[in-house]
Amino acid sequence: MSLSRFFTSGRLGLSYELFPPKTVKGEELMYEHVNELLKFSPDFVTCTYGAGGSTRDKTLEIVSKIKQRYSIPVASHLTLVGSTTDDLRSYLRAARDQNVDFIVALRGDPPHGQSEFSQTPGGLKYANEIVQLIRDEFKDFGVLVAGYPETHREATSRYADLENLKRKVDAGADVVVTQLFYDNDDFFRFRDDCVKIGINVPIVPGMLPVTSLAQIERITSLCGSKLPAPLSASLARQSLPEDQFFAGVDWAIEQTQDLIGQGIPGLHFYVLNQSPATLRILNAIQAESLRGN
Repeated sequence: MSLSRFFTSGRLGLSYELFPPKTVKGEELMYEHVNELLKFSPDFVTCTYGAGGSTRDKTLEIVSKIKQRYSIPVASHLTLVGSTTDDLRSYLRAARDQNVDFIVALRGDPPHGQSEFSQTPGGLKYANEIVQLIRDEFKDFGVLVAGYPETHREATSRYADLENLKRKVDAGADVVVTQLFYDNDDFFRFRDDCVKIGINVPIVPGMLPVTSLAQIERITSLCGSKLPAPLSASLARQSLPEDQFFAGVDWAIEQTQDLIGQGIPGLHFYVLNQSPATLRILNAIQAESLRGN
């Protein structure tokens, strides 16, 4: 199945990212939220897994169930952490047997307690290598890769980071999905730089609506993204959790509307197995579209 068909001119691609729940109750709640999110007819759903591949089997179980229940294309994450090349092949074969449509191909973050990525003996070192493996041996998978509007925290320079991304695209990636960001100027600069360097696949913003100041400070500290001062100040002024939620989501609504106005090909929401924030954004976008007509 072609990924490019979701990002053709005149339409806005839509996808959601889940993670494998740790409990039966968590899985039940996740499906309740998925039921709500599917009302906006997403093009596909992705699922990540734990550090070091600790929930790989659960990831395949989740994406397989979602495809069976909802007849929607699905994507599994796959990283190099803790895997030999043969391990990666084995996982890709299992994903193919489970009728997974796409792979989100990532190098992966270092496991908990380690500060740097370490290549597994007999494994691969860079994300472009796993893209190449998929293109050479598992051609039916569509491939998504990650891009970093604020530059990957381990990159030696902005230019080096863009060169790394170009290697992934040149190896055969179909779509770039970005790390979360909260200043659209960072995304537009990144998009322009990608074009200049010859990256010509769809570049899709990855959106994580802020619902809690403490939560987003923790997340941004891990991934190297920044919170714009006006957003931080707006969140800090709110003493109640629900007010922080609305302040963060209102920022995301304005951010998303601006992105759509600047011609993005799609939106990818990191929903964290929840639905209220994303639903509020999508309802606002839909209302704005109706007003525009």
